[in-house]
Amino acid sequence: MVDATLIQQCADPGLKPAIVEQFIERAGSQDPLAVTVRSGTRVVLVPKPTTPDEAMDLIRQNIGRNTIRVGITQYPAGLGIMEAGALKPDIVDACANLKMGTALFAKVYRIVMKWFGNPGEREVLPQVFDDAIIAWQTGYFEGMAVFRAADPGDVKVPEPDKEKPASDALEQSTDSAGEEVSDPVTDGARSDDPNKAGIRVDLSGIGAKYH
Repeated sequence: MVDATLIQQCADPGLKPAIVEQFIERAGSQDPLAVTVRSGTRVVLVPKPTTPDEAMDLIRQNIGRNTIRVGITQYPAGLGIMEAGALKPDIVDACANLKMGTALFAKVYRIVMKWFGNPGEREVLPQVFDDAIIAWQTGYFEGMAVFRAADPGDVKVPEPDKEKPASDALEQSTDSAGEEVSDPVTDGARSDDPNKAGIRVDLSGIGAKYH
């Protein structure tokens, strides 16, 4: 279980702490140095990093060639990165990774929520969360490359029911990422690989060391 203080201090404020916990439990890792490498749908066996330097070396060796997920949130390491040298060690820092990952997942959640038509029925909201988790794991939702898609930003979500799981606890975000929308028709699976995404993501908000 990720420390509650870490979640409070580092997670995106657009997500309730209970949602962050569920997100990490289902799609993340308890290890800040966790690096998952995939080639297509196949998981590539790699040595388990024991230090941040080892984790960064492993990421650099695979960037641009394979799909790489990193850290507590299993963040897509290649998102917005054109060259391996542009990677910063913040990605294997627990707080920075949590900040980046939850901000991106919040956008994915809003995209899914909007597709469902901003449902108010609480029985539908767990399905929205499930679909958001799948979208995070695959990078796609209904043919859309969610990591590069624009943030709807105006999605309104009901306040969570205290007696029900926090799958409906996403708060409205007033920020819009303003990212370029991917064309699901012309973009193939490999061209939308986060490791080959030719778009910059503004991560200036996660700390001075990140650009």
